[in-house]
Amino acid sequence: MSQVNAIRPQDIERPVLDLSADILRRSLQAMVAGSNDHGGIERYIDAVKLKSKMFQQALVNIESGELDIEAFKGLCTFMATVRRRIGPWLNEDSFKQVTEGLQVLFISTDSVDARIAQFCSLFPDDKGHRWVRDLATEMLHNRDPERVPLMNRWIWDAKANTGVIREIWHADNVDHITIHVGDSYGTYLVLREELSQFLSDNGFFRDILYYVDVLCAQVYANYICEQGGSYLRTDFSAPEDSMQHTRRLLGLDGVRPGNGKTKLKSIDGESFVIGEGNLLNQAEETDANS
Repeated sequence: MSQVNAIRPQDIERPVLDLSADILRRSLQAMVAGSNDHGGIERYIDAVKLKSKMFQQALVNIESGELDIEAFKGLCTFMATVRRRIGPWLNEDSFKQVTEGLQVLFISTDSVDARIAQFCSLFPDDKGHRWVRDLATEMLHNRDPERVPLMNRWIWDAKANTGVIREIWHADNVDHITIHVGDSYGTYLVLREELSQFLSDNGFFRDILYYVDVLCAQVYANYICEQGGSYLRTDFSAPEDSMQHTRRLLGLDGVRPGNGKTKLKSIDGESFVIGEGNLLNQAEETDANS
């Protein structure tokens, strides 16, 4: 397993987050109501849990560098902010660099932030590779969701002053202020603790970590629907309902039902297809037998 055990509480910076209970309550209500048309909120929770199990199975031997490129492509289909841009790295030569970076993530005894920085340093530092951080955070979170909270840029991007934290911040004219909160591991940890407590106060007591992820996605889905923007429209276009954005942010829309085609495309524009015996089916079988 990864060396997240090396995390020492005294080394974590824990900022104070001034969050709005009213905004959270509205988002929770929208999440529960919106999911009723798709089998209920429990179905979303089960899907997020299954996604995590799939990552854990695929990355079981990553410390020794064992990761099949086809299995990795399967994982990419469930990372919405990664799958649109990672195509040029999905060949045998470039994939070696990706695998080396993943070994750094899971073998190093450095802090979570240091490991993410080391992973990102292996790729070009430009706008076209902002997805690299999300790849690192998705891998860490989905393999070990108890120890590593969801740390994607849409949760919080301190440099851009955007993300879930801004959308639930308690302040007047929040769109016109800079929130002086960093985007280190401690920030996401405190956010998860605050949201976990909020959910418990509102009657949710099981699978809290997964409910936190879905609630965060719902908060940012609300923002996408209300505000839009060229970058967001590129990644999250033509919604039919607010839960569609929620599913996209969580990566749950990656595989088209029936034909196995995915939203992951190669550099030449061809869609990756998940065939028989794919990771999702394996995770479902394991889950059913456990």
